[in-house]
Amino acid sequence: MPLTGKSVRLARLSRPGDGRFLFVPLDHSVSDGPVASAAGFAELVTDIAAGGADGIVVHKGRARMIPPHLMAHCSLVVHLSASTSHAPDTNAKVLVGDVEEAVRLGADAVSVHVNIGSDTEAAQLTDLGTVASACDRFGIPLMAMIYPRGPRVSDPADPTLLAHVANIAADLGVDIVKTVLASPPERMAEVVAASPLPIVVAGGGGTDQSLLDFAATALDVGCSGLAVGRRVFTSPSPEKAVRELTQLIHHQIPPVPTPRPEMAGAL
Repeated sequence: MPLTGKSVRLARLSRPGDGRFLFVPLDHSVSDGPVASAAGFAELVTDIAAGGADGIVVHKGRARMIPPHLMAHCSLVVHLSASTSHAPDTNAKVLVGDVEEAVRLGADAVSVHVNIGSDTEAAQLTDLGTVASACDRFGIPLMAMIYPRGPRVSDPADPTLLAHVANIAADLGVDIVKTVLASPPERMAEVVAASPLPIVVAGGGGTDQSLLDFAATALDVGCSGLAVGRRVFTSPSPEKAVRELTQLIHHQIPPVPTPRPEMAGAL
């Protein structure tokens, strides 16, 4: 890939530069409610960065609340779409931010959620194409959180459907695909083989596997990493959870961070 703003930022998204990724989405506060107390949010971000995560995913308003020094070695991904669990159609996603805003916030990438098979699929695909064009204009990588999800989808983990959604993302200008792990998991190898883009899988909520076992399964079938939110921020030790995932994904242990200032009240 020639040296461009987007290629430089894409390289930053993998801290060791090995083409593997660990993202920690914290955008659940829009869809479901707080992921931490107001005083505890900065401490949560501190733990995630100290554990070695490649990036966190937050909405634009929350990005303004992160002390800048925490992002010195952890990428900022600004999420541009939203819905809430109280909506008549929870699969309908709308844009609530734009690429220019994300650039002003110092984002290394943006993300957009698209549900293929939903009643509002057409509008979501239009939004994805619009954001992809803006990302090219500003040199910002785009991650699509793209899932087979809606009234016409009987099996959201069907490998054929997952291969389709990954290629939709590629065709519309995305750089990284986030989707679910196929069922059975070994068939995810077919999805990876069919995708011209790196695939990271959502964090495995609802599975009986431990988080590390789930991550190992995803990596074994060729995925490029994980995007784990809830199983990190509900963990008794988010830093430990992230550190263990980092070691598995990147085959290395992040350096133990130097003592850090108390973050209480940083917001």
